[in-house]
Amino acid sequence: MTADRAAAAHTDTADNAARDTVVTPEAVAAARHELYTDGVTARRGAFRTEWADRLREDIEAAFDEARQRPGGAVGRGPHRYYVEIHPEQMRGFVDLVDHPWVRSVCEAVLGPEYAIVELGFDIPFAGAVNQPWHRDFPLPEPTRTERRLTSLAFNLTAVDTEENMGPFEIAPGTQWEEGEHFAHGMFPPRADFPRYESQAVRKYPRRGDISARSALTVHRGTTNHSAASRPVLVLGVDAPGAGNDAHHDMAVTPAYWESLPQRVRAHLPCPVVDELAPLVQKHTIEGP
Repeated sequence: MTADRAAAAHTDTADNAARDTVVTPEAVAAARHELYTDGVTARRGAFRTEWADRLREDIEAAFDEARQRPGGAVGRGPHRYYVEIHPEQMRGFVDLVDHPWVRSVCEAVLGPEYAIVELGFDIPFAGAVNQPWHRDFPLPEPTRTERRLTSLAFNLTAVDTEENMGPFEIAPGTQWEEGEHFAHGMFPPRADFPRYESQAVRKYPRRGDISARSALTVHRGTTNHSAASRPVLVLGVDAPGAGNDAHHDMAVTPAYWESLPQRVRAHLPCPVVDELAPLVQKHTIEGP
């Protein structure tokens, strides 16, 4: 990648991309409280809708490329896929990771040395069905013994979510469940599903919104009854020692690395490589 292409990879500057850049200490404290209670929080209208439309273009281009090769897109149930990408595949990557709300929430929950470890997207197409209730990984020991969150997942929708599009459902407060009877530490038994359904909150984000959640909070994608897809970006961030970086392989090229602001580089511990290798997905979320 040339220096010109690297610069073009994040041409959406904060001035023309972010609509909401004033973040008060009270707003950050409220977000942290919601993450420790409900397990999810959000910042409405953080970006302009035009920024979200460019995000959709990048997601669709990356999905088309990933579907052309083995392991490029992993199934997360019928007509539902997950794809991991490199930062250079998203023009608004710097806008997102350098957004004041994202930075502030990461620091408040994960500490000043947080690390960006995952970038990808989930797409439920027409015909996608209810996923099994799940969390994204087993409960870490610091969460079990210290009641401390060690990672966050930020989500950004690329479309305005409607009821018939299979909205995301989350069961608030379940990030603290021990999960000793969960299959693989992630999948509750089906006998518990009615309890999660009774707790469930459906989310209807709009283009430009950012949400943050603990990936331990039990959740699922629901049935997409529409003819439209519902692409959602995922940004994974770790506290020091959380270890989720071992499951992801994103990298950057030297030209792109040199074009990044220093405060972004400080939180991006990925390899710098001469040529980006296509990412092969490592796991599915199908459930037992």
